[in-house]
Amino acid sequence: MNGPVNAEGAGAGEGGPPPEPCPATAWVDRAGTVQLWSAEAEALLGYPAEEVCGTPAVELLATRGDREAALARRDRPEAGQRWDGVLALRHRAGHEVSVALRVRPLTDREGRAGWSVSAGDARRIEREDRDRAMLRALFEQYPGPIALVDGELRYRLLNAAAERVLTHPGNRLLGGHVGTDTSPVGSGTIDRVLRQVRETGEPVLGLPVRESPSTGPDRDRTWSLSTFRLTDPDDRLLGLCQTYLDITDGHRAERRLELLTRAGAGVGATLDVARTAQELADVLVPTLGDVAWVALSEAVLEGDEPPKMFGPGRWNLRRIGVAPSGGGWPTGLPAAGAVPPALPDIALLRRIGQGETVLLPDRDSVIAAAEGHVELAHLFVPEGGHSAIAAPLFARGLVLGTVVVWRTRRPVPFGQEDADLLTEMASRAALGVDNARRYTREHRASVALQRGLLPAAATDTPAAETAGFYVPAGGGAEIGGDWYDVIALPSFRVALVAGDVMGQGLPATATMGRLRTAVDALADLELDPDELLAHLDDLVQQLQDEAPHQGDTVGASCLYAVYDPVTCQCTVAAAGHPPPLVVRPDGSVGSVEISPGPLLGVGGMPFEATTFALEPGSIIAVYTKGVVYREDHDPDAGARRLTDRLARFAGDGRALDAAGHELLRSLGEVPARDDMALLLARTRALDPANTASWEFPADASVVAAARKAAAGQLAAWGLDEMSFTTELIVSELVTNAVRYAGGPVGLRFIRENVLVCEVDDPSNTQPRLRRARWSDEGGRGLFLIAQLTTRWGSRYARSGKTIWTEQPLTADLATAALALPESPP
Repeated sequence: MNGPVNAEGAGAGEGGPPPEPCPATAWVDRAGTVQLWSAEAEALLGYPAEEVCGTPAVELLATRGDREAALARRDRPEAGQRWDGVLALRHRAGHEVSVALRVRPLTDREGRAGWSVSAGDARRIEREDRDRAMLRALFEQYPGPIALVDGELRYRLLNAAAERVLTHPGNRLLGGHVGTDTSPVGSGTIDRVLRQVRETGEPVLGLPVRESPSTGPDRDRTWSLSTFRLTDPDDRLLGLCQTYLDITDGHRAERRLELLTRAGAGVGATLDVARTAQELADVLVPTLGDVAWVALSEAVLEGDEPPKMFGPGRWNLRRIGVAPSGGGWPTGLPAAGAVPPALPDIALLRRIGQGETVLLPDRDSVIAAAEGHVELAHLFVPEGGHSAIAAPLFARGLVLGTVVVWRTRRPVPFGQEDADLLTEMASRAALGVDNARRYTREHRASVALQRGLLPAAATDTPAAETAGFYVPAGGGAEIGGDWYDVIALPSFRVALVAGDVMGQGLPATATMGRLRTAVDALADLELDPDELLAHLDDLVQQLQDEAPHQGDTVGASCLYAVYDPVTCQCTVAAAGHPPPLVVRPDGSVGSVEISPGPLLGVGGMPFEATTFALEPGSIIAVYTKGVVYREDHDPDAGARRLTDRLARFAGDGRALDAAGHELLRSLGEVPARDDMALLLARTRALDPANTASWEFPADASVVAAARKAAAGQLAAWGLDEMSFTTELIVSELVTNAVRYAGGPVGLRFIRENVLVCEVDDPSNTQPRLRRARWSDEGGRGLFLIAQLTTRWGSRYARSGKTIWTEQPLTADLATAALALPESPP
C-alpha cells in the first residue's frame, strides 16, 4: 500500500475527525509492499503475517476502483503526505471490512522510507466517536452545573452552568484549588466532601448546600450536591465529579411546610393569649427572620374584643412576644411589655389595619413608609435592619394585633414569597389568639362565678376554726365544679362540706352553685348527713333529667360532716367522695373509716353515716379528688402523700391558712389535672360548765320545775336579767311537749356567745307557727317564742325531735318590747 491515498467514493477525506489510535498496525515500504504485520492486524482481517508480508498492500483493497486509484497516485508528489480515511478491505474469509486508516510517512532504522499504517474497525470507531461526542455534549449542554476535579482537588473542567454558578464575576476557577476559591456555593463544605470521597471511595449523594447570596433574593438558592470518584479500569483515581441540582423551589416549599407545621403544632395550644404571642415569635426566629415581635391590643389581653374603630392611634398595642428573647434582643429596641405611643395616621398602618400584609424589601422602602416620622425609628427599626414584613393578626374582621419580622444579619431581603408565608402564619396564629382571648373571657367569668359561689376562705366559730382553699385545674387554665362549705348549725354545731361536680367550665360551675344552694337549704332542716345526701341525690337525678336538653351530663360526689362541740362527736356521710383525714393533737394522722355511698345521681342506693370522736384541737381535712389524683394517677399514693403533708405542715398548732398553702405547694409544680378544693377545720370543745341539762316526765306539774331549774341555772351563770324571758320560753316549750308529745321531756341550756335552749320530746310532729284569732284559747306559744328569741327551729332524730331557741346574752328583749296580740274589747 503505497503513499497516502484519497479513495474516491469511499467516504473518506482530509479534515475529518481523526480516529483514535488503533491496535492493528503494519509497515509498507515505498514500493507498496507490506513488510510488517501485527497480530492485531491479523485479528482484524484474518491474514497471518507470513501470508501478507511481501505482497502488495493494494491487494488488500476490496474494490477495483480503490486499487487503481492507489496505484495511479502512488508516485505523485503528494504521496509523501499523511492520510486518514475509511476504505473497504478484503477479509481472508471473503467478506469486506470497513476500516478506518491512519497513514503516516515513516523511515525505518535502516533508512528505508515507507508508511506506518494504523487501522481499526470503522464501525466501532464511528460508534466510539458518536458516544464521545454525546458525552461531550452532555457535559457541555447539561443545564445543571458539573465540575471535574483532579486528585489534587483542583478544578479541571467546568461546564457552562458550573461557570455561572460556581464562579464570582471576574474570577476563574479552572486550575484553582477547591479549598481556596471564592465560589459563592460553600467551598468549605465542597472541600470537605471531596476529601471524604477521595479517601473513602464512597459517593455522597443529595447533600443540600446553600449558595451564598450576592445581590437580590434570586441568588438565595439551595443546591443538591452529589460527589463521586472517576477511576480507570484498574480502579486508579482519575479525578472526582460533582453535580449540582437546583432544589431551591423544593427547599422553599419544604421550609414553608415546616414553618406552617411548627406554627400549627406550637402556636395556640395553651389557650393563653400572651403565651400564644410568644410561641409565634419563637417560630419566626431564626427560621424566617432575625428579629420578630408580636403586639396585641390591650383589650385582647383582658379577653375583650379590640376596638372596632379604625385608625392606628386607637389600637393601644402592647408588645407581648419577642424573639430572640433575653440577651439576644437588640439593644435600644423596646422589649416585651412595651406600649408604643399613639401612632400617626400613615398609609402603612392603615394598610395593616385593613388586614393587608406589608412588605418592605429594603431600607429605602422602610424610610418611605415612615413618611417622615423618623422619631419612631428607635421603636420599630432594629440596628442593622434592612428588610421587614408586617402582617396583621386578623380574625373575624378585627385586628387583634400585629406581627413584625426583620432581617438584620442575613443579607438576603424578604421577598413576596416570604410575605405570603407570614400572611398565612399570621392568619392561623390569629385564630389561636382569638380562641385564647375567648377562653380568657370565659375563664374570667367562670372564676368570678366560682369565687362568688364559694364561702369565705376562713371562719371562726365556737365549734371550729376553718380555712378553705380552691385551686383551678391546670394552674388556672380550667374552672370546674369543686367546692367546699362551712355551715353554722344551731346549738353551735358546724357542718363541713366538700363536693365535686363532673366536668369543667361554666356548666360545671353553675351546677356546683345549685348543689351548694341545695346543701345549704337542706342543712337548715338539720337533717342527718345520710338523709341529707339522699335528698341531694334526688336533686341530681332531677338535673340529669334536664341534662339531655342541655347537652350536659350531671354527676357529682359530696361529703357532709357535722361536728358537735358539746359532745365532741363528728358524724359524716359520703357519696362517692374520698374520706376525711384527721390530724390528732398528738400529731398522728389517719383516715376516717367510712362506708362511702355511690355518686350522687346513681339513685336506688342508701348512704351510711359514721360517727366518731374528735378531741379538741384536732384538724379534720375534707378535700376533693384533685388533691390526691395527681400525675401518677394513683389515688392511694395521693392519699399517702396528703397524709404525709398534713402531718408535716398542720401539726404543732400552726395557722391553718399557712399550713394549707404550704401543703398545696408541696404537692408539686405540675398543674393538677383536676381542680382542687381543700377545707381544714381545727375543732374546739365547749366548756362543760357552760352546759346544763334536765329530764322531766310527761306531767303538767313539771312545767314549774322546769322554770325553776332554768332560773337557777341562769342565776349561776350570772344571767339573772334573762330569767323572765327564758322562763317564758321554757314554760311554753315544756308545756307543748307534755301536752302534745308525751314524755320524757329533755331540757338543755348551752351558753357561749348566745344562750341556746333545747327541749326534746318523743314526737315527730312538726311545730308550726300561726297567728291565733282573738277568740282562740291557745296557739300563741310559738308566736311568743318567735318574739322573744333571735331565731328558733326544730330538728329530728331517729325518734323524736328537738325544738331550740337562741337568745342574745343581754336583756335587750324586755317584756315591754313584746308585740303581743291585742285583747278583745
